[in-house]
Amino acid sequence: METFRFIQPSPILAPFVKHYWILETDGITPVSERVIPTGFMQMIFHRGDRMRLSDNKLQPQTFICGQSAGFTDLISTGRVNMIVIVFHPFGVKAFFPMPMSEFYGMNVSLDDLSDKSLRELKDRVYNEMDNSNAIALIESALISRLRIFNNHNWKRITEVIRAINHEHQPSIASLSGIACLSYKQFSRIFTEYVGANPKEFTRIIRFQRALYILQNTPDINITELAFDCGYYDQPHLIKEFKAFSGYTPPEFMSVCTPYSDYFS
Repeated sequence: METFRFIQPSPILAPFVKHYWILETDGITPVSERVIPTGFMQMIFHRGDRMRLSDNKLQPQTFICGQSAGFTDLISTGRVNMIVIVFHPFGVKAFFPMPMSEFYGMNVSLDDLSDKSLRELKDRVYNEMDNSNAIALIESALISRLRIFNNHNWKRITEVIRAINHEHQPSIASLSGIACLSYKQFSRIFTEYVGANPKEFTRIIRFQRALYILQNTPDINITELAFDCGYYDQPHLIKEFKAFSGYTPPEFMSVCTPYSDYFS
């Protein structure tokens, strides 16, 4: 048996946290999943058995998952009970002082961050039997960690993300103009807040936009899909799809139902 549900954050955390999700299985039937880039960083709590990566390593019990431009395969090793915090693209920066680029392409265990309060949170969440109470513990910890930081840069990145969400293929020059920063300054600040550089992030969001269109219009012509999402042509779309998911669009449609974590 498998249960999956979304939980919305409290109003004070909503500007930074998109949602929480909880996955529970009884461990009888193994669960496997291909994880693809979403544009979000996440914090993951394994309250049951941990998931195994494609290189046969186990995920940490509790960790921060950085931005990624590739895919990986996961398989369960027993009973699954996962609580996942999905942050808005710039949300993690509100709780941690380091540049988000330090998490890029990595699963960083909370034990490795040398933060006593995070280790205590990990233990409390692991030992809490009720998922709703565990979410309450996480929310309380996040609220206590909310930081006051450069308000100008926060507003800049917010406006840039809004433009990326609404434009199919914005240039980095136009985005740096929105931020009122030089190209070099913009790239540095964006990467510090979001965890991927502007070019990588816009590629991921373009891919997520393609997934969203396929999700809502599964019969769309691939050439039309490429045009609608801002790809140069159909081969460009196929190349990017394979880089992010390991599949061409038709192959992807044959193995799973398209779903955009970013736009849904």
